[in-house]
Amino acid sequence: MLAILGLDATSEAVYRAMLARPQDGVAGLCAAVGLPEARVRSALDTLSELALVRPSHEREGALRAVSPDVGMEVLMARQQAELALQQQRIEASRVAAAQLIADFSDLRPAAARSGVEQLVGLDAIRDRLASLTREVKEEVMTFAPDGGHTPESIEAARPLDEELLGRGVKIRTVYLDSVCNSAPTVAYTGWLAARGGQVRVVPSLPTRMIVVDRAAAVIPVNGDDTAAAAVVLTGHGTLTALCALFENVWDAAQPLGGQAVRDSRGLSGQESAALRLLSEGHTDEAIAKRLGVSPRTARRIATELMERLGARSRFEAGVRAVQRGWLPAGA
Repeated sequence: MLAILGLDATSEAVYRAMLARPQDGVAGLCAAVGLPEARVRSALDTLSELALVRPSHEREGALRAVSPDVGMEVLMARQQAELALQQQRIEASRVAAAQLIADFSDLRPAAARSGVEQLVGLDAIRDRLASLTREVKEEVMTFAPDGGHTPESIEAARPLDEELLGRGVKIRTVYLDSVCNSAPTVAYTGWLAARGGQVRVVPSLPTRMIVVDRAAAVIPVNGDDTAAAAVVLTGHGTLTALCALFENVWDAAQPLGGQAVRDSRGLSGQESAALRLLSEGHTDEAIAKRLGVSPRTARRIATELMERLGARSRFEAGVRAVQRGWLPAGA
C-alpha cells in the first residue's frame, strides 16, 4: 500500500505492527508479522534509514515507530527531493543531448566519419530503420515526440511490433503527455502492453530517437523537419551517452494514463516544461510543438501560469517565477 512512497511490503508490515503493538520487542514483532528475525531486523534497518522509527526515550535500547502523520510527511518529502534530483539529471542529460545533436547538425552527404552514417530523405530513413528493426535481437528504445499516431500508421506498425515482441524483443517507448488525448494511440499502447511492450509519458522530449540493441541510434539532423535527414550513430561513446539519456528520461516518466504527479512547486510536469520553455524565449508555436499540443493549448497553459504568478506580462511572470524559486536565478 505504501510502495508508491518507497516502502517495501515487509517494512510496511513491521511499521504497522510497531504502531499497533508499541511495547513489543523484536520477538513480538516476528510473531505479529509471521516473519523470521533476520527479515524483521532488516525491515527495522530500512525504517530507521527512512526515519520512520527512532530510539525510545522510555525504554533504553528499544525503538519506537513515529506517528503516521509525521512518517508520511517524511516519506513524501523524501520522494519530492528525489523527484527534484531526477529532474536535475534529466535537464543535464537534455543539455548533453542538445550538444550532441548540434555536433552533427552540419553534416553533409559527402561527410565520412567513423561511427556516423547519414541518411538523406524519408525513403532512405525508412529503409534503414526497416533493416535495423529486422536485425534487432534484444531491445528497441524510442523517444516519440511527434504526438499521437494516426489509425493508418498504427495498422502499419502492428505486424512488426507483434513479430518483435513475439520473439522476445524488449520494446520501450516514451511519448509526450499529450498522447493521452489521442484515442487511437491510447488503444494502440494498450495493445502493446498486453503483449509485453512498455510505454511511458513525459511533458517534453529532447529529440526523436530510436536506439536498437544499444548498438545503433537513429536521430534526425533537424528537429523541425525529421523527414529531411537523419544520422545513424554507432560509436561506443555516443551510444553510451544516448542510452544513459534514455534511461534517465524513462526513470522519471509516468505510465500512460497514470495519475499526474505535481512537484514541490505544485506544478505538473507539463506546466514545469512550459515554464522552462517560456523562460528560454520560445514562442507559443514552438512550445506547442515541444509539448505535442496545439498552439491554443500552449497559450492556455502560459496564461494559467501567469495568473498563478499574479503577472500581467511574460517578462513579469519570469521575474516572479525566479522570486518564488520556480526557476533558477540565472533563467
